[in-house]
Amino acid sequence: MFKFRRALAMLAVLLAPFHIVGAAPGAVVRTDAGAVRGERAAGLDVYRGLPFAAAPLGELRWREPAPVPPWPDVRPATSFAPACMQQGVSMPGETPPEVSEDCLYLNIWTPAKRARGPLPVIVWIHGGGYNNGSASMALYHGDALARRGVVVVTLAYRLGALGFLAHPALTLESPHQTSGNYGLLDQIAALRWIQGNIAAFGGDPRRVTIAGQSAGAMSVSALLAAPSARGLFHGAIAQSGGIFEPLQLAPGYQQANAERAGAAFAETRGAATLAQLRALPATRLLGGDAEALAHPVVDAHVLPLTPYEAYVQGRQHDVPLLLGSNAEEARSLVDVAAVTAADFAAGVERSVGRLPPALLAAYPAADDAQAREARLGLERDLRFGWDMWAWARLQAAAGGRPAYYYAFSQRPPFPPASPYAGWGASHFAELWYMFDHLPQAPWSWHDGDRALADSMARYWVNFARSGNPNGAGLPRWPAFGGADAADQVLHLGAFIGAGGVAHLERLRVFDAVYDGVRGRPFGMR
Repeated sequence: MFKFRRALAMLAVLLAPFHIVGAAPGAVVRTDAGAVRGERAAGLDVYRGLPFAAAPLGELRWREPAPVPPWPDVRPATSFAPACMQQGVSMPGETPPEVSEDCLYLNIWTPAKRARGPLPVIVWIHGGGYNNGSASMALYHGDALARRGVVVVTLAYRLGALGFLAHPALTLESPHQTSGNYGLLDQIAALRWIQGNIAAFGGDPRRVTIAGQSAGAMSVSALLAAPSARGLFHGAIAQSGGIFEPLQLAPGYQQANAERAGAAFAETRGAATLAQLRALPATRLLGGDAEALAHPVVDAHVLPLTPYEAYVQGRQHDVPLLLGSNAEEARSLVDVAAVTAADFAAGVERSVGRLPPALLAAYPAADDAQAREARLGLERDLRFGWDMWAWARLQAAAGGRPAYYYAFSQRPPFPPASPYAGWGASHFAELWYMFDHLPQAPWSWHDGDRALADSMARYWVNFARSGNPNGAGLPRWPAFGGADAADQVLHLGAFIGAGGVAHLERLRVFDAVYDGVRGRPFGMR
């Protein structure tokens, strides 16, 4: 969804994957396909590159993930697998990864000294707009969280056209008469693998929390609505992403429209048949037009209802939810210097498509300075803020398990001479803190940063343990009570404590506009 400027790769050296110094052979663990051995270091066993599905090559391209072929000997699990096919990077600081179509692998960090009982499990689903991202990116390593007493899993899933192509011929050959959503099916296959195997790694299959950021958080919202994911997880964490806007404003998510787009894409590649499509080199399936296909599809099998409709109809998976967004999400996504009052409306349309006039009117742009702030505010609320606000209210209205809602405002100390200086509490900024990975980037972190990282990691781990982020020594995080709730959002920044919903009046403009599009009040059938 979001393609970052080429200059952002300048942080690559800082965030290059860690190599464990002094690692020793880890314990041998038997999975349902064979035995594996990882590495042991600093009190953890780390298992890299564990296959959870067969390689989706040849005839398995654009099919549901197939079981892993068994192996007879002890398989080394000491190297990360390549990322799924992609171009560029998913976020600043990421080195463009080695890629392959053979990419359905996961990684596990687990305490080497087994606890008396099985440990809760956090399963991380990476972001990157469904076009980029990697399960092995150093920022996502689970070492710091695992040392707090959880098992951390990071998983890969097919991206771009390889992960989300819908096509009439694919629908016709499918036993479910659907196509697309292969990336979501990969995530579900990984969760099934975790249910069957994580106990051998010290994890508790009855306490699995899925977590993700950006497109990973959108995936979390989809998994909460996916019937085949029921029972595979018991808590959900969503950071800056969800799928809750009216489907009328995103017609490409509808199966028939997605199939038409997929057929047009195949024509551009000169493929008149599925055999020809499957014979194309994977690199031919990348590019700008392929990126437009990369999103879930509302179909009859994987995602029969949007997450919004699933909540409205009471068909979402009833698990506790921790979610929120960042104060300055759009500073990493918008070239603010190029925004002018004269080009405001046209610039918004180029970025996100044509919007209902009432949404534009809520962000006045009388002069260039006001236009820059309006653009940042609009894209923050449109892409992230409203989804999290809507999602928290739907969870509260469902009357089942609680929602814990946060607002992140801390500004990481991005180097002042870099192109990312001034980004502040932008999209992705919370990741260094919740993974407790401040030392990974040698910036001028201060005691407030370190205290916040410690608190966020504790909240996240507590939530994985019990479905409640609260614990000894932490400011109280109240459950979110609904649309009229006051002081029920945890503010994470220089101050940690309960407060109100940020930008509430503008979010209510979205409520009114989206109610009009749907033809009914929020949350009503």
